Amino acid sequence: MPIYHNLGTIPAKRHTVFRKPDGKLYAEELVSTEGFSNLYSLVYHCHPPTIVKATDEPYSVEPTIARKKHLRHTSLKGFKIQPEDDFMKSRKPVLVNDDLHISLAAPRKSMTDYFYKNSQADEMIFVHVGSGTLKTGYGKIPFEYGDYLIIPRGTIYQLEFNDENNRLFIVESFSPIRTPKRYRNEFGQLLEHSPFCERDIRRPQDLETFDEYGDFKVLIKKQGLIYPYVYGTHPFDFVGWDGYHYPYAFSIHNFEPITGRVHQPPPVHQTFEAHNFVVCSFCPRKYDYHPEAIPAPYNHSNVDSDEVLYYVDGDFMSRKSVEKGQITLHPGGIPHGPHPGTVEKSIGKEYTQELAVMIDPFRPLMVTDEAIAIEDPDYFKSWQENIE
Repeated sequence: MPIYHNLGTIPAKRHTVFRKPDGKLYAEELVSTEGFSNLYSLVYHCHPPTIVKATDEPYSVEPTIARKKHLRHTSLKGFKIQPEDDFMKSRKPVLVNDDLHISLAAPRKSMTDYFYKNSQADEMIFVHVGSGTLKTGYGKIPFEYGDYLIIPRGTIYQLEFNDENNRLFIVESFSPIRTPKRYRNEFGQLLEHSPFCERDIRRPQDLETFDEYGDFKVLIKKQGLIYPYVYGTHPFDFVGWDGYHYPYAFSIHNFEPITGRVHQPPPVHQTFEAHNFVVCSFCPRKYDYHPEAIPAPYNHSNVDSDEVLYYVDGDFMSRKSVEKGQITLHPGGIPHGPHPGTVEKSIGKEYTQELAVMIDPFRPLMVTDEAIAIEDPDYFKSWQENIE
């Protein structure tokens, strides 16, 4: 998110002498993306971020693919994912391709005895159930129901939960997650027609410096493997930082829907974009106000993209028997649309209370073994009418 931010203490000039009270130098680190050509932050550590005491053998968390090629409307019962104490073990990838991995998680316990870093993917964690605090060296971000947590690649973090009832919808993006370009002017400021603005972005606050030696376990993910590292100093030893590269939060409840006289297409709900996929937020809104408008979405042929919808809350006028945590996958190549009877039923409706997250990948998704275990095998039949 291209907003300049800084916390803590930093020197007046970059790459200059910056000393601790005892006269020793702080350790400067440039955290940059796309080489030196895109967003970056300068971080000042109490100790060099390179002090590694031990490493262990990596282990695989690569998704196991059940259907590499897939052409059938699919529904997954997301809340059937069983809770697990450990955050990392609770993450279950369900739909994946080379651009993104979509996972579900139901962690019960906070990350207290280790830290985690995704070294090659930005993470978008949507908080469906639960609350707590995202902790990083950049500072703290409290989170609750409806929050998107955007954690850029290379960020070491911990999640602290307030209780044991948590449900997360997680997207790992192998390209940067950004706000849509059409929402921003040439200086990066969100425009007046954007459905949210900088006031809605919650940046890290309450920077706490941990100037500590010890054994600090950091799990680092790269290319489907977890590499266990033990660092000799606390990962959150930032004394100060500034720049454009840092985690932030945005609540889906602060998305202001764009409406019109007739049905508006999904791009008006777009919230984030990355290479080869977009993220949209479907929020409570007034329906179309043309006197003969049909609020229910029209049938649509997915020619160029799959469509994933994660149902969060409320009633969905275009779907029958929708439940919280359900995921529908409508693959590219075949049409989908409202269920029988829902079009006529929608006429005259003035508003909807639906809440959902949609992802449109532009390359086909593969279905994992974890997804098969929570699949509704008859979902593709749900458009059938009472015909002989």
